[in-house]
Amino acid sequence: MAEPGFTLPVWLTAAAVAALGPLLDQPFEPRPLLQLRPDDPSASPVPVPVEAAARLAGDRALGMARCEPGDGLDLTRGLPVWVEARWAAPMPGAAWLQLEPGEGVGVSAETGAACLSAYARQLLECNLRPRVPEGRTLVLRITLPGGRGLAQRTSNAAFGVVDGLALIGTQAEVQRSADPDQLARALEQLRHRAQDPACGGDLVLVIGENGLELAPRMGLPPALLLKAGNWIGPLLVAAAEQGLRRLLLFGYQGKLIKLAGGIFHTHHHLADGRLEVLTCQGALQGLPLEQLQGLATAASVEEALQRLAAWDADAAGALRHRVAAAVEQRSRAYLARHGQHDLQVGAVLFDRSRQICAMGPEGQSLLQRLQDRDLG
Repeated sequence: MAEPGFTLPVWLTAAAVAALGPLLDQPFEPRPLLQLRPDDPSASPVPVPVEAAARLAGDRALGMARCEPGDGLDLTRGLPVWVEARWAAPMPGAAWLQLEPGEGVGVSAETGAACLSAYARQLLECNLRPRVPEGRTLVLRITLPGGRGLAQRTSNAAFGVVDGLALIGTQAEVQRSADPDQLARALEQLRHRAQDPACGGDLVLVIGENGLELAPRMGLPPALLLKAGNWIGPLLVAAAEQGLRRLLLFGYQGKLIKLAGGIFHTHHHLADGRLEVLTCQGALQGLPLEQLQGLATAASVEEALQRLAAWDADAAGALRHRVAAAVEQRSRAYLARHGQHDLQVGAVLFDRSRQICAMGPEGQSLLQRLQDRDLG
């Protein structure tokens, strides 16, 4: 029977638990039980397979797991996860758990710290804290062999993550953004949200894990957030059909820009055209030929806008807002083609520094409304 598909933080935690065993002189457990829901201590632990664990020279041990994301496309499939564990001398005020990024682990370009989602850190802490003796300080060095190469196929660099894969993920199970099952799950979640009186006709469609982690920090109510994956068009129509009145699209500018070109299934295997859309919007803005050529020949949307900002910062800012407005306009047109005219759609875009960089006219008013809502 196939193993369930888990996100990278789960395999990291499994390898860390495996590495801790030899330090405590415990026998190897090939399927340690892990608590995968840190927010619900009553949830039953789940067995997660690991490959090996052994004590190394000195007071060090190594645990190994291998990513299995389940069915569907996922670049982490088969990725080895190595965690070296050791004890450190306790220091006054020091945390009991310390993490060191090794080869293949994405780090912040600004701080050099390992890039972990809040869920990944919570998962490590809730599974390791009961196992670490009181008064001991555990140091984990994480290595993802091949992670540096895989990271080049992701948008990590767009968010200031360098040298490898970010250890992101907001839940244990893999949510596949391109397959029909993911759409079915998202549609079911949307129906539940729309029927909840606390919803009040509002919803935030969040694009990607980075958006899902960032949105609450921007004051958006977590109860109104729904991860859209790549099936944005069908979710827009379903939101209107379910009677929602206001919908905010919240996502990275390099992803949401596809909607400005009329692309409403955004997986890169199906369609791209981002630089073409950006160049077209630049032409509509009246940018000179040299700047348009700079946009068209850039390696990414982020690089294109940086080039333009180096020439004319005001023009770059205006182009970002033009793109956000185009996202809103094309979304309204998409809904109209499906007989839906009553859903207000706004767009809020953020950049690689995880700062809001542009809003459409509707997005600005919707963002303020949602930030002011108190859902208790």
